Amino acid sequence: MAELQEPHRTQLESFLNYLTLERNFSGNTRVSYLNDLGRYLTWLQAAGVTPSEVAPGDIRKFILELHDIGLEASSMARNISAIRSFHKFLLTERLSGSNPAENIHQPKQGRYLPSVLSVDEMMRLLDAPLRQHPPGKFLIRDKAMLEFLYATGVRVSEMTGLSQQSLYLDAGFVRVFGKGSKERLVPIGESAASWVKRYQEELRPFIAGPKAQDTIFLSARGTALSRMAAWNIVRQYTVLAGIEKPVSPHTFRHTFATHLLEGGADLRAVQEMLGHSSIIATQIYTHIDRSFIKEVHRTFHPRG
Repeated sequence: MAELQEPHRTQLESFLNYLTLERNFSGNTRVSYLNDLGRYLTWLQAAGVTPSEVAPGDIRKFILELHDIGLEASSMARNISAIRSFHKFLLTERLSGSNPAENIHQPKQGRYLPSVLSVDEMMRLLDAPLRQHPPGKFLIRDKAMLEFLYATGVRVSEMTGLSQQSLYLDAGFVRVFGKGSKERLVPIGESAASWVKRYQEELRPFIAGPKAQDTIFLSARGTALSRMAAWNIVRQYTVLAGIEKPVSPHTFRHTFATHLLEGGADLRAVQEMLGHSSIIATQIYTHIDRSFIKEVHRTFHPRG
């Protein structure tokens, strides 16, 4: 966690003192609030937003980031509770003119999902790096990363930790190490494979620093790309593509699964590709596109 600067640090300290002196919270609860709000304020600081300037959309983007890094729904609910309490405190103490967290609700356990993109929206997003004028220095990396996320459906942490020796592009597979270091082979399509190869040949050798090791996707500093950097890249091209939905790297995973299932893929095959230990976790994707299900019923049912 980066060191907090003013006013983030002072307002966090004031809130924690309030919890201890006026609310009589235990030391363990105070530590939980410190960790949760420290992460939140670090994120705001990186985005250049002070606590008094926060908008509801900022909080929703942060919640997507929590989901993106794989935080459980119960932990997310605790984080949201801390954020709501913090902003209520700022308003009460007249350190802010409004409470942007007032209408931010707790996610239902196990059912919090980001937006899914249509096929057209995804194609626009994938092509966004090519429409950038003038072309960005990292166009090839960004294009390869977006294609890779959609082609494989991997978690962002799996992508940022991926090594070159785990790529079997000619065979059309990627070896991924998921939660609990569980290993799985995930197919990768020709489009994504060709862009990753191009990135490996034309850009990566020239940006790799001494700490890059064998990590495939690198930052401008030549180190492994962070989850936050991947999130910012996705956000940049989402805006360029003119997509107004909230989009994060996890949206690619969600869209990957939804598009496969809508296309008729077997649920257990999708479960294997996503790295879900239980098919119940994959079944949640079948609850999303009700209009698609209704259209299938209308088209194929004798009494549709």
